[in-house]
Amino acid sequence: MPHGTPSDARPSPLAGTWYPGRADRLKAMIDDFLESADAAKPPGHGGAVRGLLAPHAGLRYSGQVAAHAFDTVRGQTYDTVVVIGPLHRPIPGLTAAVRALTSGHDAYETPLGPVAIDREAVEAISARVPLQAVRGDPEHSIEIELPFLQHVLAPGFTLVPIMLLDQSKRMSAQLAETLAETLRGRRVLFVASSDLSHFYPQPVANELDSRMLGAVSDLDAPRVVDLDEQGVAFACGHGAIATVIEALKRMSAPQANVVRYATSGDVTGDYSQVVGYGAATFRDTPIRSG
Repeated sequence: MPHGTPSDARPSPLAGTWYPGRADRLKAMIDDFLESADAAKPPGHGGAVRGLLAPHAGLRYSGQVAAHAFDTVRGQTYDTVVVIGPLHRPIPGLTAAVRALTSGHDAYETPLGPVAIDREAVEAISARVPLQAVRGDPEHSIEIELPFLQHVLAPGFTLVPIMLLDQSKRMSAQLAETLAETLRGRRVLFVASSDLSHFYPQPVANELDSRMLGAVSDLDAPRVVDLDEQGVAFACGHGAIATVIEALKRMSAPQANVVRYATSGDVTGDYSQVVGYGAATFRDTPIRSG
């Protein structure tokens, strides 16, 4: 795993727009979100957290929801964090055969400092599921999760960033198997980066998103993909969610809990066309005695 300060960091295209560009303001915003999340946390704890579902809109809109996921790993130590999200916009020069991307840089830069990419793990994964490395990408689904991770986790983790073009069930299963076999034995946190339905009236969004989050709660990765492909519920990162569920099933005995749901309308007050945001945790199933 890489050590020291990476010299080739991907510059942030989001700082100052999607989230505050100053470290002190960014930390203060995240702390406000975490304080609210902690106050709303239900009593009781499950097993160790192995994965999260978190939204990826601008922090003003989805940060309050994301905080409910990231609050559950506050102070925890992981060797590797795998963040999987969709690619929202085409990148020039990609061939039709490309199914997934990763960063060609050594780190991601945010106002809180660099997040080193685990090149050893990325190369091992790429040997089995080709990941095309790109530089200077504009994709937000990976970066928007990083300030939370930097702020809540113990320092020292490295990053495996994966941006999916192919979000099919076949791709999710293949990538999940590769991740599980490559990273077995490490302390790994998986983050599925995804928003839910887009631009429906609030009552419709609530119904659609409840259907998708039900599949997440049931750890039903094929249904997560089917719901989106059939147009009966939506998650722009449905392949990312399915991959995380499938990888965790290969590495442990997970249980899923939806810890927060809201929409952009709950922030803006405009409920005519909203975007849905869900947060969930994937924990080890506690071993019961007796």
